[in-house]
Amino acid sequence: MAMKVAVSLISFLLLSAYVAEAQVFNVKKYGAKPNSDISKALLSAWKDACASKSRSQVVVPGGTYKLNEVLFEGPCKAPVDMKVQGTLQANGDHSAFKTDGWVTFQHIDGFSLSGGGTFDGQGAHAWSKVNCHEKRNCGRPPINIRFNYVSNAEVHDITSLNSKNFHINLLGCKSFNIQHISIVTPENSPNTDGIHIGRSNGIKILDTSIKTGDDCISMGDGTHEVDIEKVTCGPGHGISVGSLGKYPNEQPVSGIRVKNCTLRNTMNGVRIKTWPSSPGQSTASDMHFDNILMDNVGNPILIDQEYCPWGQCKLQVPSKVKISNVSFKNIRGTSTTHDAVKLVCSKSLPCENVEIGTIDLKYHGPEGAAKTTCLNIRPKFSGQQNPVTCSKKS
Repeated sequence: MAMKVAVSLISFLLLSAYVAEAQVFNVKKYGAKPNSDISKALLSAWKDACASKSRSQVVVPGGTYKLNEVLFEGPCKAPVDMKVQGTLQANGDHSAFKTDGWVTFQHIDGFSLSGGGTFDGQGAHAWSKVNCHEKRNCGRPPINIRFNYVSNAEVHDITSLNSKNFHINLLGCKSFNIQHISIVTPENSPNTDGIHIGRSNGIKILDTSIKTGDDCISMGDGTHEVDIEKVTCGPGHGISVGSLGKYPNEQPVSGIRVKNCTLRNTMNGVRIKTWPSSPGQSTASDMHFDNILMDNVGNPILIDQEYCPWGQCKLQVPSKVKISNVSFKNIRGTSTTHDAVKLVCSKSLPCENVEIGTIDLKYHGPEGAAKTTCLNIRPKFSGQQNPVTCSKKS
């Protein structure tokens, strides 16, 4: 008992010492006032915190503030925590932005973002004016929060609201945890992916709610070792690997694990999508989807290697992305499309080592019982399948 008391006392003293040494940089001390532009004040607070030799904290207290396009650049001398307790509002006019990021964190090792606050992208004007979801090349409106080459980081207890483009984008990040955040945009907001991950490694997304007009979570090329758990998605387009194969020199994707998630009123469920007529060959492997509840979901289980929206590709040229080592297990619920399970693989590179285990998906539409479509694939089976998967010869 004495030993436990001693250990507790030491822990308390160490924590007290940490708190005493931590420096707090409150934007109010830099002239920030509610209902005004705090861009300069926040950047000044960041600069001082980043220069601190001990762990520091940048604080945006409660209230509503205007914020222009800002870049928080590292490297910093010690880890920095940013605590946003109020609401930050972007300029509603997307043409006022010079880059594709509203709030960008870059080249930082050791960082956290929290505080219960809101990043309001005020995206309604951009949704009606920009049609990047239909055009291959266009001037993209800004992403709410970008993380470029940020490592050993955590984002929790914040809200991203009405982004003009993607809500959160990770590029070149490592050891990055996202937990207990809320992402909200209307169902009809185009290209507003909740969280997009590209060329990043060691990402965890836990206990998060995403309501948006595109993919709740999307994973681009070069993504490795991603764990997604206890995510509620809907409305939106589902949880997607891809799209892949659209650009030259894409990097492999591997180690994707999605489990214990709920998808509700989404256009798609869990899917892997690649473009036909790929400019180069790449791979996507070791991807596993387990214990997923589908509630009123279109295409609950989908491999689509003929992904070609708005006629932007040559559908007759097979995809060059090789898909292998995939499993869909313990997936249940209701489908809004007749094809509850659709596995359409590349003719030139058929899918390999795909396992379907314990599927129970019901369709109550006018076309009869749920069915499956299988093309260029010979999956393995475990447990029971309802509907019977790949009952016709592929």
